[in-house]
Amino acid sequence: SMTQQLLSSPAPRPRPYRVCNWDRSLRKGIMAQSLAELLRQAQSALLAPGPVSLVLDEDGTAVETEAFFRTLEEGTVLMALSKGQTWAASKLSLSSKPPRRIDVACITFDFYKTNPRDLGCLNVKATLYGTYSMSYDLRCYGAKRLMK
Repeated sequence: SMTQQLLSSPAPRPRPYRVCNWDRSLRKGIMAQSLAELLRQAQSALLAPGPVSLVLDEDGTAVETEAFFRTLEEGTVLMALSKGQTWAASKLSLSSKPPRRIDVACITFDFYKTNPRDLGCLNVKATLYGTYSMSYDLRCYGAKRLMK
């Protein structure tokens, strides 16, 4: 009836997930609206010989219930495991992203005197990407000392 249609919740829309096989050699993007649908599509896309189970690629947490599945963010990376296969940590997970660096270059100018009669000294230090640094120290002595 019309009342049941209005009161029932709308059907969940398909969401994107990234699924890889047990050794991460094969990766597929899959759209699914339920855990059962994702399990079927992952088995088909990865050409798994039998039923598969899903775990989070980042830490191996099993995805076994629809309630937990619905908490996953779009684009979550999952690993499909067939019988006898186990999750192992990756050196670089598909879900890990390199840290975003904002500090490209930092340049510091220090002007100082070691003697009141000196013209002054200038130290220039440049730091790139927060890792590499170089500096140059320019010392300007009094004119009398330069002539000697």
